[in-house]
Amino acid sequence: MAMGRGRALRQYGRGAAAVGAAAASPGAAIVGLPGPFTPTAVASGPRLGRAAGLRNRSRSFAARSGECSETVNAAIESLHLTPSIKPKPNLCIESMPSEMLMKIFSYLDAVSLLSVGCVNKRFYHLANDKALGLSWIIVLKDKNGKEHVMEKANLSFKDTSVNILWYSTNWPCLDILSTLKLFGVTPLLPDQSRAPSKNGPRQCSLIAEYHLANLSESGVAIGADKLVQLFSLNPELLIGLWKEKNEIAFVMASLHYHQLLERSTLGSATVQYAFPPNKPVLDDIDPEYGLHDYSLHLDMHGRSCTYLCGTFRSLFCRKGDIANGYLRLPVVTLKDNTKHVPLTGTLGLTWETDALKGNVKDCYVMDFTLLDETGKPFWCFSAPVYMELSSKASSLYDYMGHIYTTNYADSEGKVCVEFIWLEETKEYFIVNLVLYISTKKVNNWYGTNY
Repeated sequence: MAMGRGRALRQYGRGAAAVGAAAASPGAAIVGLPGPFTPTAVASGPRLGRAAGLRNRSRSFAARSGECSETVNAAIESLHLTPSIKPKPNLCIESMPSEMLMKIFSYLDAVSLLSVGCVNKRFYHLANDKALGLSWIIVLKDKNGKEHVMEKANLSFKDTSVNILWYSTNWPCLDILSTLKLFGVTPLLPDQSRAPSKNGPRQCSLIAEYHLANLSESGVAIGADKLVQLFSLNPELLIGLWKEKNEIAFVMASLHYHQLLERSTLGSATVQYAFPPNKPVLDDIDPEYGLHDYSLHLDMHGRSCTYLCGTFRSLFCRKGDIANGYLRLPVVTLKDNTKHVPLTGTLGLTWETDALKGNVKDCYVMDFTLLDETGKPFWCFSAPVYMELSSKASSLYDYMGHIYTTNYADSEGKVCVEFIWLEETKEYFIVNLVLYISTKKVNNWYGTNY
C-alpha cells in the first residue's frame, strides 16, 4: 500500500496536454476525467491473452548473452563501464507559474477548459479566469410547482471528488417541497472579457433528482450534533436540518471526478446524460479473468480535513469466494496486522452556514475508486457515510478497544469497514476492509459468466 495525498493523480494521469486533447471530442474521446481516472486505451480488435503477451516479452528480453550479436554485447558491456549520470529532474506543468498556465489555458476551447478545471483547485480557479463558468446549482420545487434556485456554493476539492455546500438564510419551507434537482451549469455564450453572469443564457445538465417528501423516511439519518441532523439521499447528497425548526440548514453534494465532466455538461435540463454501455474485452486464456489485479484508491475526509488517503494494489478474489451474487475482495484483514491502517484524527463531518459552524462526529465522506487490471475505473462513488459502535468485542491481542463499523451499498457492490478505537493513543485503526462486487457487474464488464 502506498500512502500520501495526490499519489493517485500522479500515477494514473500526467499533464494537462493530454487532458485538452481528450476533451476536444466530448462524448467520444472523453470517458473519464483527467488525472487518476483517465481510462487506458484499449484496442478494438480481439484481445491477446496474458500468456501470449508474456511469451512475446520473454522472447524480446530473455535472450542469453551468447545469442546476442557482438554489437549488442559491446553496448551492454558499455552500460556497466560507463559511470551513471544523474538525470535532470522532470518539469511538471503543475509547478509552472500561474502566468504561464494562464497563457496556455488561453489557447483552449470551452470544453477543454472544463476538463482542466476538474484537475485540482488551482486549475479550477485559473480556468475560471478564462471564463470557464462551470458551476453547480440546486433547484428546489414545491408542491405548487414553484422553483427555488440556490446558486451560492462553497467548493472543497479533494483527491478524487469535489464537495459542494449550499447554505442560505432563505430556504423554502421543507414541508411544501417535493423535489430537489442537482444541475451542472455552463454559459452558452462565454465572454472572455468578464465573468459569467447567472442572468445570461446558460446550459443546464441534470445530474440527479431527489424526492423530499417524508425526508425522515426516504433519507438515511447518519448523525447529528447539538444544532443539526444529517440525512443522506442516494446518490451523493446530504441534507442538514435544524433540530429546533426541522428546516433546511444546508445541502451538500459529494461528486466523484470520474465522468463528472460528462454528467455536468452533456445532459439536458430534464434528462441525465446516458453513458454508452461498456464493451467487454474478452480473454479466453486466463481462467480467472476478471478476478484479480484490482486497485483501490480510498479517501476518507470530513470536508475540511483528511483522515485517510491511500492506495491498495493487487486485490483479487478466489473462485471459491464467489457467493450470493458477489465477488469477495479482501483489502485489509483482521489476522494480518501488518496491513492495518491508522487514521489521522477523529472522524467527523464539518458544516457551515452564514452564521454558524459545526462538526458531526462519526460521520465522514468516503471517496472510493476501484480500478480494473488495465487501470480503467471500474467502480467509483463519493458518499457521506457514518460509523456505528459494534456489539462485538475485539478478539485481537494487539488491540483492546471498541469496534466500529461502516457499511455502504449500491447497485454495483458493498463496502464493509471495521475500525478499532485505541484509547491510549486516541486514534482509529482500520482492521478489516472487504469489498463485495456484484457478479452481474463483473460479467457485463469482462464478458465472463461467474
